[in-house]
Amino acid sequence: MRAKAIAYWTTTVLVAFLIGSGGLSQIWQYHANPHSMVPILNYPMYFFAILGVWKFLGALAILVPRYPLLKEWAYAGIFFDLTGAAASCIAVGGYGAYGFHVLAPLIIAALTVASWALRPPSRKIERSAEFAPGPAGTDRR
Repeated sequence: MRAKAIAYWTTTVLVAFLIGSGGLSQIWQYHANPHSMVPILNYPMYFFAILGVWKFLGALAILVPRYPLLKEWAYAGIFFDLTGAAASCIAVGGYGAYGFHVLAPLIIAALTVASWALRPPSRKIERSAEFAPGPAGTDRR
């Protein structure tokens, strides 16, 4: 059980650091030059600022205790952000050296899934007995 807790906190802190720091840098980049475009992707900077705010808040959400439903949404948002980033880089041919701009988000997405899967029960949404599956062929409602 201790190994699972260590794996959970290692992946969670890594994801929170990478996503949170990336979000902050996107916010600062917007404040430095709000009227420019993101090179290669041609996204407006305000789009990156919005993503930056949500990334930072998502990183906080997966770290704080309680609020399991908020954590579910944060994990989903982080996963969508990372897979969308990889897809955007593929779409414009912006792979980077050795495919870094595609592989890095996908590796962090895998860490996100690992963190989500390793969560302790206190960080999961409780399943209601009303919606729990019953024996085969029975309806619990």
